[in-house]
Amino acid sequence: MVAKSAVTENANQKICRMGTVVDGRKRLSSGDEVKAAMMASYFGNVLSIPFGKKTINELKEKPLSWVADAIHEYLEGAVTKEHFLGLIDWVEAHRPEPALAKIYSSGSRDGPAFVVSSGQRFPGSRVDFGWGMPALGSYHFPWGGEAGYVMPMPSPVRDGDWVVYMHLSVGQIEWIETEAAHIFRPL
Repeated sequence: MVAKSAVTENANQKICRMGTVVDGRKRLSSGDEVKAAMMASYFGNVLSIPFGKKTINELKEKPLSWVADAIHEYLEGAVTKEHFLGLIDWVEAHRPEPALAKIYSSGSRDGPAFVVSSGQRFPGSRVDFGWGMPALGSYHFPWGGEAGYVMPMPSPVRDGDWVVYMHLSVGQIEWIETEAAHIFRPL
């Protein structure tokens, strides 16, 4: 839908980038329950954001199964213990220099870019600041870059619905609200 929302001149030749947040805790513990418990108590992120890119025309013309296969392909190398061990080595070698996931530094001149995360474990239904459960929560904060962010999560009221947090451009949101009104309802 983000690719289809691109309506600029020569949009079909532009590139659409999609990143996916991968949690490294499970990969580093390798199924060992003791290691998993230690990783669960670690405060901080153990994340990687691999991304793929395709032309807007490809994304508009190919079936959704082709898009899913392309996503699986770029994720393949980033869902391994070796990937996260290499990432730890890279971070250690570049300390204390600040770093940014590559997808966040790609500009919008080449086409849209966005990151998809998962809010499945977001504890929205267990949060209460004294005035009741929140209607919406997110790990994301708009930091000023051009890449968008999408996070599906169970509704905090646990009624079976899902909330899809989208921090995208105005044009992308308007297109999604128009073309996918049968799926998405604005909060």
